Amino acid sequence: MKKQTIAIYIVLFLFIFTSITYLFFSTNTIQKDINTNIEKILVSQAGSFAKNIEKEIHSYIKKDPYSELKKDEALRHRMEHAIATIVNEYFQYVYVLYRDANNNFRYLLDGSADKGSFNQRLNVEKEYWNKVYTTKKPVIINQNNLENIWITYLQPVIFDNEVKAVVAIDFSTQLPASVYNAIEPLKKVFIYIFVSISLLVAILAFQTFLGIKSKKASITDALTQTYNRTFLRELLERINIADYQIMMIDIDHFKQINDNYGHKAGDLILAKTAQLINNMIRKEDYLIRFGGEEFLLFIKRGKHKRPLAYKIAQRIRRRIEKTSFDYEGKVITITASIGLTCEPTHFKTVSDAIKNADEMLYSAKRAGRNTVISKAIQEQNNPVEKKSIDDIKEALEDGRLTCYFQAIYNTQRVAIVKYEALARIIEKDGTVIAPFQFLGTIINTNIYNDFTKQILEITFAKIKEKKITISINLNFSDIIDNKTYATILEELKNHKELAKWLIIELLEYEHLTQNELVSERLEEIRSYGIKIALDDFGSGYANYIVFQTLPIDILKLDGSLIKDIDASDVTYKITRSIVTLAKELNIVTVAEFVHSKSVLDKVTELEIDEAQGFYLAKPSPDI
Repeated sequence: MKKQTIAIYIVLFLFIFTSITYLFFSTNTIQKDINTNIEKILVSQAGSFAKNIEKEIHSYIKKDPYSELKKDEALRHRMEHAIATIVNEYFQYVYVLYRDANNNFRYLLDGSADKGSFNQRLNVEKEYWNKVYTTKKPVIINQNNLENIWITYLQPVIFDNEVKAVVAIDFSTQLPASVYNAIEPLKKVFIYIFVSISLLVAILAFQTFLGIKSKKASITDALTQTYNRTFLRELLERINIADYQIMMIDIDHFKQINDNYGHKAGDLILAKTAQLINNMIRKEDYLIRFGGEEFLLFIKRGKHKRPLAYKIAQRIRRRIEKTSFDYEGKVITITASIGLTCEPTHFKTVSDAIKNADEMLYSAKRAGRNTVISKAIQEQNNPVEKKSIDDIKEALEDGRLTCYFQAIYNTQRVAIVKYEALARIIEKDGTVIAPFQFLGTIINTNIYNDFTKQILEITFAKIKEKKITISINLNFSDIIDNKTYATILEELKNHKELAKWLIIELLEYEHLTQNELVSERLEEIRSYGIKIALDDFGSGYANYIVFQTLPIDILKLDGSLIKDIDASDVTYKITRSIVTLAKELNIVTVAEFVHSKSVLDKVTELEIDEAQGFYLAKPSPDI
């Protein structure tokens, strides 16, 4: 689950939760407001009723309520009957009391259902009742200490400016049952929603935790706890490579550690070395286990893009050299060789830059190991001039673009079955210029289309002459680019009778964003009898999804796998798994970078169909 999606879910749940909380407390507030308003209304009504009763008493009694009501029982009944008309579910007690000589309060009239007798004593809160006698004004008593909230409204009955009796009306301000019954289920619904949302949030949090844990496991190497190649694929899709320098680190003579101390010792060395390197880099740097004992390190340049990689590489190399590793009482010391690509943007693709770091690593090994080599250092020792776009254009116009051809052998018969065409430019003085001196300059220019056209013409001319299969290198971007693709199709149409001898090798590591278009165009190319090869498979990462979406006839295994196949058991097993898959898919396999007999023996043992490398044949200007 992506971070943006998780953030949206969190915001959505917080919004819903906050809204429900607000509604819940708003309901309570509304309920209180209703109670308050009902209380005001009932107090106002009680006041009106009490004053009416007072007027009624004055209309029947002239001077002393106690004396006159005591004498006239019929009057008492008539007046109590009148008072009783006020009694309802809210005004349940309506009565009139007087204060005797001993400051006790007794009944004069009672219209309540459960009425008191005339002159019967009633225990009241004298503080409030006496206050009516003192102030001669109405008094309201809130009886909050009872189970239900009741209010007593006291109205003085005055004769000759003297309080002779008090009209009392008791009523409850509890929310009417109809309103209460309507609100309470709603409050319960809110509570249920609270619980449900809380459970959902808990489930989401748990799933997020599991997702993060699973995601971390999928991009982490189990042994070294560094990132793995799955992470590398994701990393290359989201970073700006111009902000990084690339370092390839390899433990020297690692096979000897496994042979002398066992694989557990080797695993310990790998884990401890990874931890050592991790402790020396920053959080914005990325350490990736690239192969058996190889680590790929992306170093962030910083705000000013300072060239930090060489200093960091030397620091790592020295730290590894000085560190002793203890294994079952045995002290093991190691060294490391490091290759650098300080300017990845000088290469056509990121994987080219990674491959260059790998080449620099092996230059460091050939230089005696325990050293750091970068392209910049090599160029200081062997300066190579990059050709300008005008020089390249002139060479194309003068017909100085040519191809060298490297033989590809069948491993079982040890016989040449095809060749790979490798572009070269011949200087006016006869110097041969390799692609890395000119190809990066013309990519994405109109000259590149002319270059592609001439390479195809040269290749078809050689096919016509030798009647042998030849492969050329293209990028997936060449297939996507309408102009370059049109150039390719034009040449195929012009050489239909020779197309069956041509193989197009596509670079595996380029990230595809238009699979459907590429697949459609490759099928059109294959309709001419051409075979499609996937080049450099295993360089940077092996994207197996490509087999589901693209028509692949040949799989070329990258030199980063093949070069160590005789020394690394892990590399051997990885290669074997790829070969097994290719056989299941009826795809021909080709091993690149076969540089020794021991490597060729392993390639043959794995039943890789074909092999290519300096041990078998170097590129040559002719076939």
